[in-house]
Amino acid sequence: MSYEITGTLIEKYPAVDVSGKFRKREFVISKNEISNGFDFTDYIKFQLTQDRCNLIEQYSTGDLIKVSFNLRGRKWEKDGSISYFTNLEAWKIEKITAINTDTPMSKTDLQNNPVPLPDENDFTSPVNYQDDLPF
Repeated sequence: MSYEITGTLIEKYPAVDVSGKFRKREFVISKNEISNGFDFTDYIKFQLTQDRCNLIEQYSTGDLIKVSFNLRGRKWEKDGSISYFTNLEAWKIEKITAINTDTPMSKTDLQNNPVPLPDENDFTSPVNYQDDLPF
């Protein structure tokens, strides 16, 4: 299953050769959200693997990016002990240059780009409207 998220790039780590057959590179974005009047910041770490390790190279810290990723879970056993890992495996990264209306605006965005209030011309009722509701 594929997911997308938009946030600010805050950290890029160098690529690491885990084994002769596996290479990975991690990066972190911050995502601001407003919930119940409180401003929250999440820091989300993603992983790029194999030939995708260079996808983050062209972006700089502070860039607003959209990350397309898959959610992956793994089971690992060693010496009779079982561990589970969850990874966010990025497969596409795009730089965002304009405000996306599909993403909730942060507190700063709302202060810098206030939404205009509607006026009376925005509310029109149909001509000859008849209410047929029984209550």
